[in-house]
Order: sequence, then C-alpha cells, then structure tokens
Amino acid sequence: MKSNSRQVYSTHAPASDARVRVGRETKGRRGKGVTVVTGVPLRGDALKQLGKTLKQQCGSGGTVKDGVIEIQGDHRDKVVAALSGYGWDVKRSGG
Repeated sequence: MKSNSRQVYSTHAPASDARVRVGRETKGRRGKGVTVVTGVPLRGDALKQLGKTLKQQCGSGGTVKDGVIEIQGDHRDKVVAALSGYGWDVKRSGG
C-alpha cells in the first residue's frame, strides 16, 4: 500500500519561534510618528482583531496592512507590555 502522507506547511508560526518587533517610524508621514508592530505570528482577521485591540488600549487610530500594525503616535511602551501578555518574544527596535 502507498502512504498517503505528505509534509504540510502551516501559515501560523508557533509563538515560541516568533520575534515581534515594536518600533517608531516617521518616514513619509510629514514628521508624524507612528508605532509599527512587525513579526506578529497571526494572519488575516486575527491580525486585524489584534490591531483593533491595541488601538483601543492606546486610545489612538491606526491601520493594519501587509502584515504590519501601525498605530498613530508613540505608544511603544504600552504595545510592548500588551504583546508580552500574549507570551510572545517582544523586542523594542529603533531609538
């Protein structure tokens, strides 16, 4: 009999392998700073829901596009604290 097994690749990385980076950018925003969250091991609606939760906790607007969460203003400390609660390895990047 032939084996019907094959290797399957998941679109979700395990939380232990992920390194979430939280930084601040002003490039292309006329000097206005935004908090940028990259490397979150979520996709699709789960990522959008996380973005919504972070924006509510910061009391600010923002967007989720191309797998990156952007929050208006400098909220790095709040975002790092919130993401650490999920058990992810969170690193603050940039200055």
